Amino acid sequence: MMDLHTLRQFVVVARLEHLSRAADELRVAQPSLSRTIARLEGELGAPLFDRGGRLRLNDAGKAFLRHAERSLGELDAGRRAVAAITGGESGTVRLASETFLTVTGPLGAFKRAHPGVEVELHQMAAEEMARSLRAQEVDLCVASQPVPPEGLEAVRLLDEEVWVVAPLGHPLAGRTSVTVAELADEPFVTTRTGHWQRRLLDRLFAGNGLAPAKVVCEGDEPGATAILVAAGLGIGLIPDMARRSATRAPVAWIAVDSPDCRRTLTLLRYADGRPAGAAHLMHAALTGWDWTSGPV
Repeated sequence: MMDLHTLRQFVVVARLEHLSRAADELRVAQPSLSRTIARLEGELGAPLFDRGGRLRLNDAGKAFLRHAERSLGELDAGRRAVAAITGGESGTVRLASETFLTVTGPLGAFKRAHPGVEVELHQMAAEEMARSLRAQEVDLCVASQPVPPEGLEAVRLLDEEVWVVAPLGHPLAGRTSVTVAELADEPFVTTRTGHWQRRLLDRLFAGNGLAPAKVVCEGDEPGATAILVAAGLGIGLIPDMARRSATRAPVAWIAVDSPDCRRTLTLLRYADGRPAGAAHLMHAALTGWDWTSGPV
């Protein structure tokens, strides 16, 4: 008979598509895990994996995975809701963001107001946020770029200008504005493919009929861009929020002559049910924060 233990094991096997690695992660014997998956398939009356050479999740498996993740997520959400009700202002809220520097201000205020609530932070690209919310692996996400809206509720937090930053001795440092075309031959410090800064850079260049930008340094933390620019590695795109920070790097800020050079912060949650307990408190804190005041 299908149980939560079986569902959790199936989700891990489906994610890894590899029995031995899944067995290692679950700390169970591989033959036992194989029997569990076989019993599940027998109960459902259909194979969930293609086994021709390498284990692959098939269409039936993909369909069942969505429901399994949702079921496990609902159970975890129920446990947290009960803990929040019985424990007052306690419990845990799981917040994902593309960069933690963006949320330092509201997080600091939240912890001062609700010291009994534990905050779990998860850094992820926007493309992972929708899946994690639907699977209820996280409660809330702060995205800096559009996320597919299916099954999600979105609240706009901030729409802001994005600037070009350059080293203080750079030829552009004395300019007040620059066109995208004038940036075509410049070396860029940016984030990896998928992060909002890189996607914005790619969109700006493609929208102006330019070849992809010359990227000389890429990483996972957008907050490091200005520091690397100040060191002379190249130029970069930085949001206006960072310009208002008291800890900003010593760089020149130049406006980009394009209406598309902007960032929109959006708060996302799973639309099937209102946030409760600690998640409700965090949702209220983020939507009530004065985002024009900067990150710190």
